[in-house]
Amino acid sequence: MLFLPLLDGAIAQPERPEAAVLGIDIGGTKLAAGVISPRGQVLSYQRVPTPADQDAEGLFDAVVGLAEAVRSRCRLPVAALGVGCGGPMVYPEGVVSPLHISCWREFPLRLRLAESFGLPIALDNDAKAFALGEALFGAGRGSRALLGMVISTGVGGGVVMDGRLLHGASGNAGHIGHTVISRAGPRCPCGARGCLTAYSSGTGLVSRARAALGR
Repeated sequence: MLFLPLLDGAIAQPERPEAAVLGIDIGGTKLAAGVISPRGQVLSYQRVPTPADQDAEGLFDAVVGLAEAVRSRCRLPVAALGVGCGGPMVYPEGVVSPLHISCWREFPLRLRLAESFGLPIALDNDAKAFALGEALFGAGRGSRALLGMVISTGVGGGVVMDGRLLHGASGNAGHIGHTVISRAGPRCPCGARGCLTAYSSGTGLVSRARAALGR
C-alpha cells in the first residue's frame, strides 16, 4: 500500500487505493519519473538529463512532458502525484529555488503541477522524500529515528522520528549540505565558502579533483 505525507508530517493512504501514484524526481543533473502500483511495483519509469539550456518555463515543460510520457505507458489510473525537488523550498507552499537549477528562483512548482495534472500533490525536498521512503519501505523500516542523507549533485538530508517526517521552522530540516566546514574552503553554489556540499557533493568532488590535477 502506498502512502502520502500530510502537511504535518504524518502519513495517510490515498483516497483511491486501487490506483497508482505518479512520482517525479527533479535534480540538478537528471529528471526522473515513474508510476508506482498500490503494491509498490514500478510500472513505468524514465530518466533523462536535466536540460541545461532552458528557461524556467522550458524546464517545467520538460518535467511535465516526462511525467506524461511515463503515465501514458501505464494502464492503471493515477490518483496522486509525489514530487521530490532539490532545495531550498518554501514548505508546504512548494515554491522552489534549487541551488543547482538556476532558472528556477521562487518558482511556484506545486501550483503549476496542480494546474497541469489536477491531482493531489505531495511535494517536498528530495532528500526528505528519500528519508521518508527509507523509513517506510527501506533500510529504516521499523526504526524509531532515522537520518537519511543524499550525496548527488548536492548534499541533503532528512529526519524521520516515530514515523513522522520532520520539517523544521523553514521546511528544510535535515538539509545539512550547507553546514560550513571551513570558512576558507571552496565556494559553494549557495554563495558561501566551505559548505559540506562544496567538499562532498558529486560536483564538489569533481571540482576538487580538477583543482588538484591543475585542470
